[in-house]
This record gives sequence, C-alpha cells and structure tokens, in this order.
Amino acid sequence: MTNRKLLLTAVKAADDKKAEDIITLNMRGISLIADYFVICHGNSDKQVQAIAREIKDQAVKNGYEIKRLEGFDEARWVLVDLGDVVVHVFHREERNYYNLERLWGDAPTEDVLSEIANEL
Repeated sequence: MTNRKLLLTAVKAADDKKAEDIITLNMRGISLIADYFVICHGNSDKQVQAIAREIKDQAVKNGYEIKRLEGFDEARWVLVDLGDVVVHVFHREERNYYNLERLWGDAPTEDVLSEIANEL
C-alpha cells in the first residue's frame, strides 16, 4: 500500500474516535523523519488513548507495521510511528503548549478529511 493510503487510514481512524482539529502536514522535503505528520487532540486521557488505539488497530488490520507507540499510558502526547506517517495524538492542553503546527509552520497542510468524505 502507498503512503497516501496509510495516511488516509490513520486520519480516518482518528476521525472515527472523534479526534479534534485533525491537521495533516506534508513533510516531504522538509523532514527526513516522515512524509506526513498528523496532529490531533482529544479532550480526556481516555479519548486520547482511544484515538491512538484505533489508529494502531486500523493500521495493523490493513497490513501496516507499527514502528513505535510512545506515551500511551500517560495519554498526554501519544506518538504513533507508522514509518512514513507519524501521528501525534495530544491531550488538548499539551497540544496548545507544544504547538507543533507553529514549529513545522513551513510544511503545507493537506485537506485529508475532505478526501476521506469523498470516498464514502
């Protein structure tokens, strides 16, 4: 499967668990870490864990390997490393504090949610 399909799988899984303010950054040519960063947040520890778990479960179900899952127990900033797609699932306060969107402000955003809606 392509990186784009992996990205769509991750974003749809986050959206299915009601992640808020899902942003996709195209990191190609900006970072060697990944092609895409997905940034979203939940409003409680349980929701943050549910979002991260759904992303992990859907990725595995679709044949993708989870490279790393960090921060799950604390549920403040969970990093789901899928290789070419890295998902950052924040608790609301941590997202505002770290503000990755500003840090990676030179990366263009992509409207992946619209793409997912058109596929349904």
